Amino acid sequence: MGKRGSCSALLLVLALGFTLLVCSAAETYVVGDSKGWGFSVSYDSWSAGKTFAVGDTLVFNSPAGVHNVVAVNASEYRSCKASTTAAADAAPSTAAAADATAISTTRFELKRGVNYFISDVPGHCAAGMKLRVVAN
Repeated sequence: MGKRGSCSALLLVLALGFTLLVCSAAETYVVGDSKGWGFSVSYDSWSAGKTFAVGDTLVFNSPAGVHNVVAVNASEYRSCKASTTAAADAAPSTAAAADATAISTTRFELKRGVNYFISDVPGHCAAGMKLRVVAN
């Protein structure tokens, strides 16, 4: 193969490598966008049309001390009741001062298949604070 053929082959390999790198980068989604995690969002509508992948991160922002979010299984999602283990694992980090403007931020990395999330504050899940997403 001549010098020109070697350069063309190298460029093709580099282009393919770059394409794979760009295509495999994980995304970060803020659940509910600017409205965050609360009562004012239909999470089925929010997730519709989005394509989630393994390794993507969901960020749940809500007023500190008002809501929480826990990852649950299908049964817990349907019943709106998290196990004590799931509830204990929900440890949000507060991203602002401890006052009326404090925001609680909780992040979850998506696993392959169906991922379920609820607020296990009494009545919140039943009022619509639940999210189901599929990561491929």
